[in-house]
Amino acid sequence: MTGTDFDAVVVGTGPNGLAAAVTLARAGLRVAAYEAADSVGGGARTEWLTLPGFRHDPCSAVHPLGVSSPVLRAWPLHDYGLTWLDSEVALAHPFPDGTAAVLDRSVARTAASLGADAQPYRRLVAPFLGRWDELAPDVLRAPLDGLPRHPLLLARFGTRAALPVALLAHRFGGPRARALLAGLGAHVMAPLTSPATGGVAMLFALAAHRFGWPAPQGGSRRLAEALSSYFQVLGGKVFTGHLVTALDELPTARAYLLDVSPRALADLAGDRLPDRFARRMRRYEPGPGVFKLDYALAGPVPWTAPACRQAGTVHVGPGYADIDASLRAVRGGRAPEHPYLIAAQPSLVDPTRAPTGQHVLWVYAHVPNGWTGDLTGPIEAQLERFAPGFRDLVLARVAAGPAQVARRNPNNIGGDIANGRADGLRLLLRPTAAPVPYATPDPAVFLCSAATPPGPGVHGMCGYHAARTALRRVFGIDLDGP
Repeated sequence: MTGTDFDAVVVGTGPNGLAAAVTLARAGLRVAAYEAADSVGGGARTEWLTLPGFRHDPCSAVHPLGVSSPVLRAWPLHDYGLTWLDSEVALAHPFPDGTAAVLDRSVARTAASLGADAQPYRRLVAPFLGRWDELAPDVLRAPLDGLPRHPLLLARFGTRAALPVALLAHRFGGPRARALLAGLGAHVMAPLTSPATGGVAMLFALAAHRFGWPAPQGGSRRLAEALSSYFQVLGGKVFTGHLVTALDELPTARAYLLDVSPRALADLAGDRLPDRFARRMRRYEPGPGVFKLDYALAGPVPWTAPACRQAGTVHVGPGYADIDASLRAVRGGRAPEHPYLIAAQPSLVDPTRAPTGQHVLWVYAHVPNGWTGDLTGPIEAQLERFAPGFRDLVLARVAAGPAQVARRNPNNIGGDIANGRADGLRLLLRPTAAPVPYATPDPAVFLCSAATPPGPGVHGMCGYHAARTALRRVFGIDLDGP
């Protein structure tokens, strides 16, 4: 491959890769971004998967950490076609009695749905309400990146965030708040006893109270397209349909930032990395996989709980013990008999996603990495349990097990959409214990994927921090903020 030399080259155009590219371009550098697929986006894509007129998100769909990301919020992405659409209820968590707990912008509405645990929930979130703009940059910061701007607030959050969901749930005596907390923490695909899963649950809850849990109008691809357009207006160059198999194939640059898995990092860099470091990257363990279903529906999902009919996202558990059992089964190498589901209903607020009166549904369950079975039946049994008559509305479905998920995006090894295990301390020490996790032994090569802090989620912060690291180390530029 030949081309004009650049100051920096980014490989991979998921939200982290594009965030890295934008950060570098905003610093005045000549930057190119390379993507193997025919369009940008990585996991932020929207495609025709089922029937004509139905727009589906093959990977990410709802983005509470995208709309609230300190870096994505700082850029004029609205000017480049990004519009966030929020549902009347951010999240609903149904129970067998036909009711649901809700997570809403309104703390009062959320607390009221938790019954006897209304006051304990208020006390849990009260110190942080109205302070997202102070808290988020410190929580989503790079390790050892100077002193936090609000150390007392961060320390107060940290006393809760460091806990596993299993301990944080002890604040609640009733089943509703415990189930809601477990469902939030389970997004990280780690056992509820893992450290910092409580912090994930807290962060999702606080983001909902500040911004809701919205989706981009027109699908997740709109976020990637807005980032790409902004990058190109800044002078950046995007090359799609270019599969990069080695850094030597790329134009000469002073820095290379890779939005890929650690294993792919070792493969792309080749002998530019010491054998010991490369072996460590190849040993980096992927996390659980997902089994994903995308539906074209004749009408809205007939949830028994009214709140679910207004919610952009629905967690189907239903209780703490059920979610815990599902996660434990996956950790033990088994598909759960009664899987915990994360479902999204973007067409409730976005009529561009389906023909008039019809809908799309996005749903996945956790399964062991590389699992080869079919979970369609158990997933639909769970949906039917809380939405009787659901199967009668199905016009078409597309199932994607771990192998199909990995084929859609090679970074999703074995169906792992989180780019690495997140149990134990793996959520915090990514991809390995290092003071600057974005750097490698080669001073020109950097990792900018979700395998680096602050980890998985559509927020762009991994790419932003990696780009700042490259700017300091290679170009002598120190950015104060996005």
